[in-house]
Amino acid sequence: MSPATLLALGAIAFWATLASLGTALSHVPPFLLTGLALAIGSVLSLPQLLRDRRAWAVPPRTLALGLYGLFGFHFLLFIALRHAPPVEANLVNYLWPLFMVVLAPLLLKGMTLRPLHVVAALLGFAGAAIAILGARSGASAAGPTTVAWGFLPALGSAFIWASYSLWTQRVPAFPTAAIGLFGLVSGLLALGCHAVLEPSATLSTRDIVLIALCGLGPLGAAFYLWDMALKRGDARQIGILSYLTPLASTGLLLVLTGRPLSWTIALAALMIISAAAIGTRVR
Repeated sequence: MSPATLLALGAIAFWATLASLGTALSHVPPFLLTGLALAIGSVLSLPQLLRDRRAWAVPPRTLALGLYGLFGFHFLLFIALRHAPPVEANLVNYLWPLFMVVLAPLLLKGMTLRPLHVVAALLGFAGAAIAILGARSGASAAGPTTVAWGFLPALGSAFIWASYSLWTQRVPAFPTAAIGLFGLVSGLLALGCHAVLEPSATLSTRDIVLIALCGLGPLGAAFYLWDMALKRGDARQIGILSYLTPLASTGLLLVLTGRPLSWTIALAALMIISAAAIGTRVR
């Protein structure tokens, strides 16, 4: 097993816990949760920064891309997890590996969109539609319109992470430790938004522990591992591995929320994962 594969699997293992942690913290204001978790995750880059002060010296364009990816993705995901059923929202969010395949010819040079890519995209979006329709049919008093609206942030977060992952290959090379700068500035931006736009919140000891785990794992170590994997391996092969994440993440969510595995969830997961496998195998 190559080093890039091991790094990608490590990131995937951390990301598999993100939706469950986000659901457990759904009562925490989203800007506050995003800000604290990203700021905590940035601490992991401090050892490298102390060894080399230039590790955070990146052009403004690269920093802006980091803010777009880290801040935008997680804020929209946390919004989705509180306005749509978390299991289905999580599945829709994990269209991002398929977005990577479809967007690669548009955002990167030397890649073309083949007919099988289109088939994979249609299959993946059909799976997302089944997840959304299944959630709407079981909508509670919140109403189907509210539930349907909650999936828009999930789609937005998927697009942001896919485009961010691709655009990192178009900006000047930056050290992995710079991810810490992205996280810190994004976290401070989110905390500023919390102070202006959200009511103050009191965090329990349990909340603080879960936010710390979120920051050190899926919003911390996972970023560094993912960046190192993309720098060392084939993004298309890594895309295949990334579809282990919705399986693990959805399974963990089902266990923690006590929901049974419905046919709509199973079919949606199968279609989305199959779509990614088809799309990433096309050369």
